[in-house]
Amino acid sequence: MARALYGTRRDGVPVHAFTLGSTGLSARVLDMGGTITAITVPGRDGHSRNVVLGLKDLAAYEASGWWNCLIGRYANRLKNGVTLEGRHYPLAQDAHGVTLHGGRGQSWGARLWEVAQESDTALRLRLASPDGDQGFPGAVTAEVTYTVTQDALRLDYTASTDAPTVINLTNHVYFNLAGVGSVTRQLLQLRADAITPTDAQQIPTGEIAGVAETAFDFRTPRPIGARVDSSEPQMAIARGYDHNFVLNKSAPGALELAARMEDPESGVVLELSTTEPGLQVYSTNNVKPGQFDAAGREIQKRDGLALETQHFPDSPNHPGFPSTLLAPGEIFRSTTIFRFPAP
Repeated sequence: MARALYGTRRDGVPVHAFTLGSTGLSARVLDMGGTITAITVPGRDGHSRNVVLGLKDLAAYEASGWWNCLIGRYANRLKNGVTLEGRHYPLAQDAHGVTLHGGRGQSWGARLWEVAQESDTALRLRLASPDGDQGFPGAVTAEVTYTVTQDALRLDYTASTDAPTVINLTNHVYFNLAGVGSVTRQLLQLRADAITPTDAQQIPTGEIAGVAETAFDFRTPRPIGARVDSSEPQMAIARGYDHNFVLNKSAPGALELAARMEDPESGVVLELSTTEPGLQVYSTNNVKPGQFDAAGREIQKRDGLALETQHFPDSPNHPGFPSTLLAPGEIFRSTTIFRFPAP
């Protein structure tokens, strides 16, 4: 493994980058937030390219808090907090009562994680989240192991708690299989027959709605941009894709193919498998002006596609959704594999 100083945070704490793998696929991960700054894979032309839409520098990642990094304690959205064992926890809400990606305050993606283990092909990071962190109950210890093989990057998550709490973990990595430019011509296929529709604050209504004859139908490969600007009400709310797809599963927790993304020009293909029941697809709808990628280019709307493997948004407030409750003595486990077969 190559370990190198990546930069220094505003508080003076050094952040390191760890490069996993050498031949074939390689990945670079920061100990700040488990941020994935690069996944380098060969294309049809034999040249390697970074298929992660990264940011310019450490300062940009620190300011973002959510870009290409680990998200916790609860990925996606919660409305009006959570109630556990008769006690209500309001969490850190915005003006609409929404808690996004753990809420206000220092996000998990901006924190320095302990390096628990490292090798040429694997990195295990650990974070201790105290009771009351961002309003969530229970002291939680989370670990994420990044493992590189010849053609894949695997993420294995675990978490434990000393009091009942809710857990929903993911990595908010943005992909661009061409390496640069818009992803609208790239193809996407999802093993999902339904989504969880939302209200105007992008909180699930509780309904499970079929994708047939809608802009959400990716059951066969379609260009990402074909209907990204659809006037359908759900698409208008988010100004593109920012929705939870209900994955087709043979059994709860089965590690199965969920998505396939392809860049026809470079020949790069991503096959995403996960144990999670949902996949949040986000088409980079809201890009701040003056946000630059690793090469210094200003990032534009649709320059990346986030594929966030996770449980459903606002699950604690919808009894019909898969549970995100974690109790003492239990271990939360989740696996996601990003595989890039040879073009």
